[in-house]
Amino acid sequence: MLKKISAIAIKSFALLLVLGAAYQAVAQAATTPSTTTPYAKMAPVDQYLMADRAAEIALARSAAPESISHDAEVRVLGRHGFETAVKGTNGFVCIVGRGWTSAADPDFWNPKVRVPMCANAPAARSYLLRINKETEWGLAGRTQAQMTESINAAFVKKELPPMESGAMCYMMSKQGYGGDSAPHWPSHLMFFYSDIDPAIWGANLPGSPVVAVADPVEHLTQFVVAVQRWSDGTDGR
Repeated sequence: MLKKISAIAIKSFALLLVLGAAYQAVAQAATTPSTTTPYAKMAPVDQYLMADRAAEIALARSAAPESISHDAEVRVLGRHGFETAVKGTNGFVCIVGRGWTSAADPDFWNPKVRVPMCANAPAARSYLLRINKETEWGLAGRTQAQMTESINAAFVKKELPPMESGAMCYMMSKQGYGGDSAPHWPSHLMFFYSDIDPAIWGANLPGSPVVAVADPVEHLTQFVVAVQRWSDGTDGR
């Protein structure tokens, strides 16, 4: 981190441009229906799974620095949803997201999507519950429209909790694939709130280091902050 302030500012700005574009693309899922896409329907379930369990565990852990991910719980994707592969001791939970939850609209059914994330305990108890439920629906073959209906119904029935205070996750992996629309996001952290105005963080304003995306479908506001290193400590340019 021993760089001149000007160099850091320039790099941060570049990262934020990419992050902003990526997350705005993902946000389209909540507001804009898909048009032409090479992934018009679900692929065979096996294509969404990783045959090498150890490789998926390693990929999931790559989301956060080893000091965090080493003692985290790791969940891998099974045919019906995420399953605990490694029990953790520090409250963090690492997974590899798929297209239903972790990619822009055109990549909803893209079987190549692999997005490592490592959530802290508050996020594991709130945000990951949504990821788990949506993943189960995705594996069951529900379309985007059906997914939206299911999410709305779950909120009406109070089956999905609001975000817990302090909920956040690490997305610092140099590996993974975010889809054809946004192949690889820069190293960053995410902070989760339920239906909160991005203006309270000064997000999305000129000169602000914070990107925010408000998702009215999931009653979720995500704040994104770029960081300068990948999880392995190398330069995150």
